[in-house]
Amino acid sequence: MSSYAVIGNPIEHSKSPQIHTAFAHQEGVEIEYQRILTDEQNFITTVNQFYQNDGCGLNVTVPFKVLAYQQCTQLSEYAQAAKAVNTLSFTEQGDWIGANTDGMGLLRDLKNNLQTKIEQQNILIVGAGGATRGILLPLLQERPKCITLANRTIEKAQGLVNEFASYGTLVVNEFVQLGLSKFDIIINATSASLSNEVPPIPRSVIETDTLCYDLVYSDTDTAFLAWAKTCGTKRCSDGLGMLIEQAAESYFIWRQFRPDTTEIFALLRPK
Repeated sequence: MSSYAVIGNPIEHSKSPQIHTAFAHQEGVEIEYQRILTDEQNFITTVNQFYQNDGCGLNVTVPFKVLAYQQCTQLSEYAQAAKAVNTLSFTEQGDWIGANTDGMGLLRDLKNNLQTKIEQQNILIVGAGGATRGILLPLLQERPKCITLANRTIEKAQGLVNEFASYGTLVVNEFVQLGLSKFDIIINATSASLSNEVPPIPRSVIETDTLCYDLVYSDTDTAFLAWAKTCGTKRCSDGLGMLIEQAAESYFIWRQFRPDTTEIFALLRPK
């Protein structure tokens, strides 16, 4: 039986075993998929032991995505751009092959599940950390009109603009300046919702058809989405779809089988 796992710290909350077991059921195969808890000091040893015990592939989550990236001998285009890896495969010699499926997961959720056009749209991304870095290249490749980055530390956002400028139109704005603009899509790529906070976005940037998307997922509205609804938007989504779609992309990398994600939504969030 093929063996897979998700590795992180903390890890007990991960929905990955449930998701990938359902994918395997679709494919008509049985797989073993476990959660692996480790720490930074033992991460590399733990991954190598997993491979030596006939492990086939790993999902990598917080806080090990950058460490995984640094250890890979082969990297996908998106992993190189993100400077982070969330999907590991292995060569026959045990070398690590890294991919980053976060951006593709977001794209598939936006385009396929939420029927949202990205080309020629004005997009605001709030935050300039690893989550933003992971989604920038796939979004820019869809040729939006402009992506605006807003972050408490302007220098950090400007660094991303400088790095990704060759892929499309990318600008930095301070939060107070955003009120002069309207956006088709607003993506909260900060962790503010985890502490029930909302970034200081002016209410005026949101219209009734603005899609407000939080990369954080929750069984109830995140703080950002609850706030966005008070601003009048009729379109809100959390990051559960991105989670499912990035997992499907990982599964495809490992097994060359593309799962149908529709039934996974019903599994994780029954109506």
